[in-house]
Amino acid sequence: MFVILVYDIGEKRVAKVLKTCRKYLYWVQNSVFEGEISEANLTKLKIEVGRIIDYEQDSIIIYSFRTTKYSNVEIMGIKKGGEDNFL
Repeated sequence: MFVILVYDIGEKRVAKVLKTCRKYLYWVQNSVFEGEISEANLTKLKIEVGRIIDYEQDSIIIYSFRTTKYSNVEIMGIKKGGEDNFL
């Protein structure tokens, strides 16, 4: 499946969430990740991030798509992040 993950995390936890997300997805730009991921790895990602965030202050939104067949990406301005930053 293809997912887009966006987050708004407190300053103290943001580095840990960033590092965790980069293990599974491509960094697109500040607080945005995307990529193909298996259901099992998505579950692992959710568990790992769930251990880091403060559910009273932080927010993570995950959009999941079965296919990217009908999708289009348009970038205006500079391109940040990308596949070459995948760990």
